[in-house]
Amino acid sequence: MKRMSVIWMSCGLLTGCAAAAMTALGVGASAGVSHTLTGITYRTFTEPLPRVKVASMRALQHMRIKVRSNEKIDGGEEITAYSPDRSIDIELESISPNATRMRVTAKKNFFVYDSATATEIILQTKRFL
Repeated sequence: MKRMSVIWMSCGLLTGCAAAAMTALGVGASAGVSHTLTGITYRTFTEPLPRVKVASMRALQHMRIKVRSNEKIDGGEEITAYSPDRSIDIELESISPNATRMRVTAKKNFFVYDSATATEIILQTKRFL
């Protein structure tokens, strides 16, 4: 009988975790920003790549994040930036003449990703568009 009560109490606790996870998922979805399990944050804009690039550079400047490099890659551009304790990689991929996918990775170190900073870069980019 004791085991059954422990199992029922555990089930009750676990359902709370599911609700919290669904709330967190809803918050990210409402902002139009998606995340992967590896800490990569991305969004597709209905704007041409050059406009998204200018807006993302303005977002970085507004956040006082320094740009280290900006280079063309196959299908788009890659921006590498840094702050005192973060390294940031932004990949802009041209999906069509009027659609650009922005992928942002912010890392504190080799193991720790900062999806909050990556999300804010995307939200600030949207603001400047």
